[in-house]
Amino acid sequence: MTAAMVESDQGSEGRPWEYLLRTWQELDVPEGWRAEIDEGQIVLVPPPHAHHNGIAEMVQRLLYRGLPDALGIYQTLGVHVAPLDKLYVPDLVVMPTELITAADPEASDPMDASEALLIVEITSQGNAREDRTKKYRAYARAGVPMYLLIDRFDTRGAMTTLFTEPNEDGTYKRSEAVPFGKPLPLPEPFGVTLLTDGFPR
Repeated sequence: MTAAMVESDQGSEGRPWEYLLRTWQELDVPEGWRAEIDEGQIVLVPPPHAHHNGIAEMVQRLLYRGLPDALGIYQTLGVHVAPLDKLYVPDLVVMPTELITAADPEASDPMDASEALLIVEITSQGNAREDRTKKYRAYARAGVPMYLLIDRFDTRGAMTTLFTEPNEDGTYKRSEAVPFGKPLPLPEPFGVTLLTDGFPR
């Protein structure tokens, strides 16, 4: 199932960020769907497969084992990539809990992606390319220190890759990739090893 595009009515001369954000905030998105802002459009992403949710649950459970109290793990949290005026809803976001607590209770504003410590994306068949390219570049530009890409549809076979040391040019200096079935150590403040042998393919 492919993502659906929601066009604004402001014409082709441009769609200011404020207008797109307001429209995003007011959208009545069907249960299980996610709305993101990319390339000047609001994109509706359909609910993922059960295997996708299963992987997210396994990763979240593992991360909590070594997570400091000052950090939390969030699903369906919108993050704004300010340098590119994009808004994504990653599968998992690790962010300081104080920022979540301090968020305006009357507004549904996204969090600044630069405040995230780790962002996790799990590919679906219809969006794998976006996670590998657009979101990879966006999270690097935002300065997200760690991007964990769990790619069941990699042409080399199912792979898990941790990208670290973001550059302003939209790349990460370092990456460590392992095939499903091999362990992947996660650096501090997590200090745990991600066991991928239980990931459904």
